[in-house]
Amino acid sequence: MKHAKIRAPIARLGAESILESISDGVFTVDADWRITAFNRAAEEITGVPRRDAIGRPCSEVFRASMCEADCALRRTMRTGKPVINQSAFIVSADGRRIPISVSTAILRDERGRVIGGAETFRDLTLVEELRKELEGRFQVGDLVSRSAAMQRIFEVLPQVAASDATVLIHGETGTGKELLARAIHNLSARKLKPFVAVHCGALPDTLLESELFGYVKGAFTGAGKDKPGRFALAEGGTVFLDEIGDISPAMQIRLLRILQEKTYEPLGSTETRRADVRIIAATHRDLALLIRKGSFREDLFYRLNVVKLDLPPLRKRKEDIPLLVEHFVARFNRRQGKSVAGVAPEALALLMAHDYPGNVRELENIIERAFVLCGGGRIERAHLPPELTGGPSGSAVTLPAGGSLADQIRAAEAQAIRAALEQCGGNRLAAARALGLHKSTLFRKINALGMELPERDGRTGRKQAERAKRGRDKK
Repeated sequence: MKHAKIRAPIARLGAESILESISDGVFTVDADWRITAFNRAAEEITGVPRRDAIGRPCSEVFRASMCEADCALRRTMRTGKPVINQSAFIVSADGRRIPISVSTAILRDERGRVIGGAETFRDLTLVEELRKELEGRFQVGDLVSRSAAMQRIFEVLPQVAASDATVLIHGETGTGKELLARAIHNLSARKLKPFVAVHCGALPDTLLESELFGYVKGAFTGAGKDKPGRFALAEGGTVFLDEIGDISPAMQIRLLRILQEKTYEPLGSTETRRADVRIIAATHRDLALLIRKGSFREDLFYRLNVVKLDLPPLRKRKEDIPLLVEHFVARFNRRQGKSVAGVAPEALALLMAHDYPGNVRELENIIERAFVLCGGGRIERAHLPPELTGGPSGSAVTLPAGGSLADQIRAAEAQAIRAALEQCGGNRLAAARALGLHKSTLFRKINALGMELPERDGRTGRKQAERAKRGRDKK
């Protein structure tokens, strides 16, 4: 018996030594959620001394993103199931946000009765920094991409930003034209000065003129005092003119002057003012076509088109979807204080299969909607909108149940190829264009997926019809 009494303290001392020697933070709580043990690593990671932690409620000491909404330890105590490596972040004693992974377990006495719980947590700061360093190759500001087309834009951005040349950004709605303009500004020598954005298509001429150039007191009824315009507010910085293709011919003349001479006059003033600003313009419209129609000035186009950057739509860079999803999940986790772990394979396959007429903005809205419905864990199929899942207001999407992520993506690719071929009447070249692929890439994918397609190509039928028509015309 004496030996048994001696061995117990020794065992406890051995356990304490082990806890003190490991690099993971460990704390234990009793049935009232008060901390009963707090190891050295827990002190270092949280910045809270052990003497200040022992006896206090764990939520006051271990300030994690999951404490309020989805406490991992509370879930373990309720269900009896451990949590393994759940992602979260804590706020340290000095206010730093530290990414961690959390694991939990139940503590029982020698009779098997629950007496509390234990939580271990690992500091992932170095892992996060390495991840950001690797992702830095695929991200500029809030623009995230690994596609070849976007990488070519990323490569020239430092040179574009270093100059003061006017930039014209072309891209469909929702592709991130303003994000690209902000990235250019933030990389430039003007980054400490204002970035001022104006949506030209949203304002009638009279309002747009006063917004851009300002007005003086008495310029019109109600003008009780001078008001600076956006060019004055952006002095030394950048003015971003969004949807430049929607402005009237009269406004085009005024903009041409500021581009040529860097001068303007506020509404109602005879005083000419200089504008030390860089101009970045953007449009989703084909300005060359507008010139041919006579609705856009050719001289203004050439003034704007010094450096042109074309942003591809999301349907032509679908390889970016997983990266963008991860980016948006991390953003909404930070904003909403949640710990959503990511997207389930079936949900990601549905996201990959969608064409995104609203481009990156549409994908962001889909993820934000999923966050509203998803309390924790992963974003599942049920959290996606009906147009993706085939619900009451969406078209049916058939994907294999379960399976690996690779299987889900293969099924989504096959479905997208079949839909494109059907839409293009079997014309594989047209289908490749619709999918944003080179024709040889499409053929390789068809072979790799083992797809059985009709022998008849849509082009063949048209060529035969054209040959027959030519024969009839000769007769």
